[in-house]
Amino acid sequence: MEAAEKKELLSLMPSELEAWMLEAGEAKYRVSQLFPQLHKGLSPEEMTNLGRRLQEKLQASFFWHLPQVEQKLVSALDGTVKYLFSLADGNCVESVVMRYEHGNTVCISSQVGCRMGCKFCASTIGGRVRNLTAGELIGQVIAAQKDLGERISNIVMMGIGEPLDNYDNVLRFLRLVNCENGLNIGYRHISLSTCGLVDGIERLMEENLPITLSISLHAPDDETRSAIMPINRRWGVDALLDACRAYFTRTGRRISFEYTLIAGKNDSVSNAQKLARVLNAKLRSRTETMPIHVNLIPVNEVSETGFRHSSRDAVNAFARTLESKGIRATVRRRLGSDINASCGQLRRAAMKNAANGTPAADTEEV
Repeated sequence: MEAAEKKELLSLMPSELEAWMLEAGEAKYRVSQLFPQLHKGLSPEEMTNLGRRLQEKLQASFFWHLPQVEQKLVSALDGTVKYLFSLADGNCVESVVMRYEHGNTVCISSQVGCRMGCKFCASTIGGRVRNLTAGELIGQVIAAQKDLGERISNIVMMGIGEPLDNYDNVLRFLRLVNCENGLNIGYRHISLSTCGLVDGIERLMEENLPITLSISLHAPDDETRSAIMPINRRWGVDALLDACRAYFTRTGRRISFEYTLIAGKNDSVSNAQKLARVLNAKLRSRTETMPIHVNLIPVNEVSETGFRHSSRDAVNAFARTLESKGIRATVRRRLGSDINASCGQLRRAAMKNAANGTPAADTEEV
């Protein structure tokens, strides 16, 4: 059986593995041996406690591949680790591990490339190649944890791709990563970021998973937002914030808003005043007050976009304006600044090298 015709072992839930075991004439308890080892990064051939016969059955029925480290950059400033992972078909994605006092957080990719077209983002240059499978999603977490030899306790879905544009695989991944006998990462330790797919937000709302939803807003009005985020032409600011209000009402979970500050585009005090007005008007009422937190992010400068990040004075003025209107604002601390830890650029460089026939750089530590 060709690999393309086989099911991916890392994408399977324990119940699905149990059903296969019974069909294959194996005992159910074998799942309790197989599943935890898979999520430690072991292939069936490496699981000596399974026995040769079961190993051969698994190899005949399933496809197994863990993302491989093509490049690894380690920040000398704060220990942030950036990975370029290669997948079974040769495509590459990026993941970033950030170290905090409360534990290690990994930011993972959900697609190879992205079709959302946000003007400031390196990940969308070249468009979307394909969706990642649930196994490739969880494989990034497993591979990073295995390489570091340290537990990863938090996940951020904010890397290459739009998670809600790969809804079914992302949902399966969320359930897999929460499995008690696997990585066992709680939903409350997972954050999912979307550029504003309202239909995906509405679907996710019905799942009622206690994850943290982050909205990439980046502008206070339709004219400004549509100019830098094409998705806004389908769902404008009002429709997006209506969906956010419904999500909060349904789940009770606080939503975080991300706002990338671009010099001369969306970073003026008047922009901040507009943002405060629309957030307060759409998300707060006399009967229900939704907590509002805006995470301000100076834009990552990418040569292809020509955008420049705001000055420190402009960032501080923007934050003060929001705070004066009752909206909590924080400026994101930039981790891994010496290794360009924002997603998209490492993959972009690898694509350029491949197009020019230049070999990818060796694993590098900065």
